Amino acid sequence: MKIFFRNIHLYLSLVSGLVIAVVCFTGGVLVFEKELEQAWHRERYFVTPPTTPRQPLAQLTAAVKAYKPDAKITGMKVYADPTRTVEVSLAGAPGGPSGERKGEGAGKEGRAGRESHAEGGPGARSEAGGQLGAQGRGGKGPEAKGGKGGGEGGRGPIVFVNPYTAAVMGELNYRETFFFTMMALHRGMVGGPIGKLIVGVSTVMFLFIIGTGIVLWWPATRNAVRQRLTVKWNGNWKRVNHDLHIVLGFYSALFLFIFAFTGLAWSFEWFNKGIYAVTNSPMQRPEPPTSAAPTVADAAALTPDAAFTLARQQAPTAEYYSLQLPKDSTGSIKVATLRPGASYENATDEVYLDQYTGQVISQQTYEQRNLGQRVRGMFKPVHTGSIFGLPSKIISLIVCLLGVTFPITGTIMWLNRLRKAKKKQAKLVAA
Repeated sequence: MKIFFRNIHLYLSLVSGLVIAVVCFTGGVLVFEKELEQAWHRERYFVTPPTTPRQPLAQLTAAVKAYKPDAKITGMKVYADPTRTVEVSLAGAPGGPSGERKGEGAGKEGRAGRESHAEGGPGARSEAGGQLGAQGRGGKGPEAKGGKGGGEGGRGPIVFVNPYTAAVMGELNYRETFFFTMMALHRGMVGGPIGKLIVGVSTVMFLFIIGTGIVLWWPATRNAVRQRLTVKWNGNWKRVNHDLHIVLGFYSALFLFIFAFTGLAWSFEWFNKGIYAVTNSPMQRPEPPTSAAPTVADAAALTPDAAFTLARQQAPTAEYYSLQLPKDSTGSIKVATLRPGASYENATDEVYLDQYTGQVISQQTYEQRNLGQRVRGMFKPVHTGSIFGLPSKIISLIVCLLGVTFPITGTIMWLNRLRKAKKKQAKLVAA
């Protein structure tokens, strides 16, 4: 029976090994994307707070408009941390990135990105290079239609503004960053729809590889348990290579399985639909509420400062306030806030304000989301290893790097077996 599982393990590994190695390597790079991005461009994200008070948001938006006169401001993210800059989101170019029009980019990565972005509001995760959709317009989940310019590559730039001096500290165009290249390789976006399919199919193969690997690892006797749990460093190079594949493969199998399983949500739409079906939850999120027709008294739209003041009244202890401005005269202002001690970064509460009167039209806490939305929202922090902060990120990085080595050590084991078989055959022929 083990021969059967060994053949499945071998042939699936030979077919998908290179793709798995690339996905694991790029995944390892992306684990600390946020930290590396902030370290490389610290001036964008952090300022030394002076004794002077913060400038009003109107002053900050005026500075952005002076910096980019033709840009359209779609939202802003204000942190409670006094050392953080204010992040102003701008509208992206129509049509999105080349090769990903009419929902191709949004079809898979973009759908999941818009769902995550709907949780965090405009600019969510912008400090890490984005990885989210273009402002999550409309607040729809992964089923959002259209998708032009959706996905990681379709959103507009982020402008960082000093909240005390209104000075523009920098600009982030995610598609031009190193991390976008890594993300595109990680998800197969460099190959378009075919590349994404290849990564998705290879991920499914990887799940079977891990499962058959556990079967092959399982010791036949109690005496063999110790051998399967420790690397014999003083053995010859073939034995060390064997142990690196078998022993380290066992220790990392559970984590790799979880990472691969959650990664399917970005590869296949049927997988996303399955999450909502299993949890018996509606996949379609309700349309954002609209503002009432303005009267003469309140014809002027609510200013960002007024919306921010109302948001602080709603959630005075939030870690950040993410404002998404209305697209047209009937739209509402969406405010996403993150409570201290939230389970993950995008586990936000949402409030919709009438853009003329400031009245709360609709609101929803994170706990009020349906089970499917909460389960799907957990996939990204689990997949990236950020679910438990720094400790889980370190584990994720180590496991991803080990994932790169397994196709190599496994191929070496296979070649050694081929050489051994040839020598054995040669001896039989000679005899």
